[in-house]
Amino acid sequence: MISRRTVDQISQALIFAVAVVAIGIILLIFVYVGREALPLIRGTAEGLSILSPFSEPYTWQPVSNVPKYNIFPLIIGTIKVTIIAMLLATPLALAAALYTAEFAPASLREWIKPAIELLAGIPSVVLGFFGLMVLATWVQSGLNVAYRLNALTAGIALALAIIPIIYTVSEDAMVAVPRLYREASLALGASKGQTAIRVVLPAAIPGIAAAIILGFGRAIGETMVVLMVSGNSAIWSLHPAMPVRTLSATIAAEMAEAVFGSGHYRILFFIGAFLFVMTGVLNWIGDRLNRTLRERLFGSA
Repeated sequence: MISRRTVDQISQALIFAVAVVAIGIILLIFVYVGREALPLIRGTAEGLSILSPFSEPYTWQPVSNVPKYNIFPLIIGTIKVTIIAMLLATPLALAAALYTAEFAPASLREWIKPAIELLAGIPSVVLGFFGLMVLATWVQSGLNVAYRLNALTAGIALALAIIPIIYTVSEDAMVAVPRLYREASLALGASKGQTAIRVVLPAAIPGIAAAIILGFGRAIGETMVVLMVSGNSAIWSLHPAMPVRTLSATIAAEMAEAVFGSGHYRILFFIGAFLFVMTGVLNWIGDRLNRTLRERLFGSA
């Protein structure tokens, strides 16, 4: 008969092995993407270098007599769509999480949380199709905008994809707040609403901050929704009703047409590495922010 200590040791070894494999796969993906973009450091036959994506003219036109590979229009489009999605998704997700954690009856909570989390299981291509066929028509007719596919429509569709992430992590953080905090607040004469806003919400800020960072990272890396709904025009504009093109959508739309080993091919892999690093930095910032907030609120990480 296997002892309990042996079972614990085997379980620990298996968990460690799975973690090492997961980290190894991520590193291998990054190494492959970086290797394909590496020739830009030495310079390609077309005269492209690592500085080409940031050099004048500030235009993305890879298929033309004189190809232009500046990624600033793509960065602006990515940030614009992401900000619109976050402005819509964050308050909705936090309000739903607060209601579910503090006000909803237990029987109703059992329905609300799975229903919202079910959105996370919907394929992004389905959300993109919904945005293309339904949201685009509603936005154009309701706001009387010139372009049917634009940053605003893409942001609304993208918000549907990130609401479950922000909601789930935030709701878990609110539920994890010690019950003693609530009881002490109510004992001092605060109402249930005041307790939720002034006690539970501040105590759950570390988890809420992590949820927002995760949602932001998901929004930046989303592909199919923005590919189908954004209009795919790499133009300089901060207007939300103008078409845009994002970094991830550019890779999805052009990688199949890029000649293997060409300058266009290398630039697309550079964009992939750029997104990889950006996502990693966001996760690192989220972790540091989470630790800092926990230290301020609870005195330890």
